[in-house]
Amino acid sequence: MRPYFTRERFGHSQFLAGLLLLAFLLQAAWLVHAELRTAEGPQDEEAVRISEGWRQWHGRGVAGAPLLEPATADSFSEADGFDRQHSPLLYLVSSAPLLAWPRDFDRESSAQWQWLPRLPFMAFGMFLGASLWYVARRLCGNTGGFIALTFYCFSPKFIQASAVWHTEPEILATWGAFGAVFTSIAVAHTLYAPREVVLWNWRRIVLLGVSFAIAIGSQFSMIVLVPIALAFMFYVAPVRRQAAAVIWSAACVVACVLLFSIYFFRPHAFAASLRHADFWGATWRGFMVFGVYKQVAWQIVRACPAMMLALPVAILTYAVWRRSRYFGNTAPLLMAVLFLVLGMAHPDLAGAGFLLGAMPFLFIFVAGILADLLETGYRPLVGAAVVGMLLAYVAWSLLSLARVPSA
Repeated sequence: MRPYFTRERFGHSQFLAGLLLLAFLLQAAWLVHAELRTAEGPQDEEAVRISEGWRQWHGRGVAGAPLLEPATADSFSEADGFDRQHSPLLYLVSSAPLLAWPRDFDRESSAQWQWLPRLPFMAFGMFLGASLWYVARRLCGNTGGFIALTFYCFSPKFIQASAVWHTEPEILATWGAFGAVFTSIAVAHTLYAPREVVLWNWRRIVLLGVSFAIAIGSQFSMIVLVPIALAFMFYVAPVRRQAAAVIWSAACVVACVLLFSIYFFRPHAFAASLRHADFWGATWRGFMVFGVYKQVAWQIVRACPAMMLALPVAILTYAVWRRSRYFGNTAPLLMAVLFLVLGMAHPDLAGAGFLLGAMPFLFIFVAGILADLLETGYRPLVGAAVVGMLLAYVAWSLLSLARVPSA
């Protein structure tokens, strides 16, 4: 049997990527520390997530279907107390660490346990970073992988999302969306292997189903990923579309079972929640308002200030240099544009989720273009510019983080 701990799997590249992810974790932990030093207890929306999840874990109903106290959580529900944006997944994740708490929790003792609900989302932030590095490295090589990972690990928006610092826990939906897209592409590539297609791909089928369940369970409107995944599979494996459809259907079945399990296999609550769910909710009026475009541009810059320089260069290079227009660059760009459009079309909480979900695809696109430029005769000049930009970006992010009040 081939040993698992080999230099190919755990070498210098993996070690350096681990250091970057550790830096990301420490920044998120600092934000959590800064908030908990000044807060007198969980904010209203976080308190609702924790109490609702705690109620479901202890067999007292299903979180958000309906909410126990809808009047205290107006941003969660709009119809009969049901959460129209989320399944019970976020509630269960938020409250799961408190199952290890030796006694009932309350606001008076929040200083002792309030850090626990943040741990899962910090872990999901790490998982998303690791997934981003793995995909970017496969598409763009080591250089592109490290550029994309640096963008991510010092992104104020992703650090904030992982720490759930004055924001919704959108990191889980982002991870699920990212996984669904690139798992579908990976599954399609395996269809060229001369093996029994369904049995050989059962691990990837399960992984694709889990990605669907995580994304849709975190944000109902992420159901758009299901046809997107099928479209990618048909494009990548045009001669095996029947097999791709079978795998896609099996993954959808896995996702449905997992979503049902989130409701603890209670059919009435599951059916009622789906009836009230807002799976679309898009409006095109925002595209007629110039301020919406300005706000989207600001969200991109806020998520990664380095995009002010890197994104225009990448788009211009992609437009004028034919060599850069291949699938590894085009697919992330298409997904980023689609998610930005969906973010503009959703004026509610779902819009913020789509805007955040667009950023990992933008990171891979920009990293791929920069990696291509580094392979040209202008490598010394491009390399100096990229290193300078990344160093300035890291310094700016750390200085901004240091200014966050902690007392």
